[in-house]
Amino acid sequence: MRIECPICGSRERREFYYQGADGMIARPDPDAGGEVWHAYLHLRDNPAGETRDLWYHEGGCGAWIVVTRNTVTHEVLGTRLASDAREAAS
Repeated sequence: MRIECPICGSRERREFYYQGADGMIARPDPDAGGEVWHAYLHLRDNPAGETRDLWYHEGGCGAWIVVTRNTVTHEVLGTRLASDAREAAS
């Protein structure tokens, strides 16, 4: 699988570290209770089909990117910098 880094271009999947669903961008407050942090860190969906995931370009520029992909076909449908995705969600 190849992932299009918005900074470096097309790269092999091995250069990236998968973090989870793009909802991980919205971290709880540091003072949030234990149940909130437990849900954030450990309770995740595992959908079949189109997802938006957070990936770290570990073997390249160090950017965090949101990858839209199909978990059934492994097709990458699009990418964008996580900082751009966070600003768009605000």
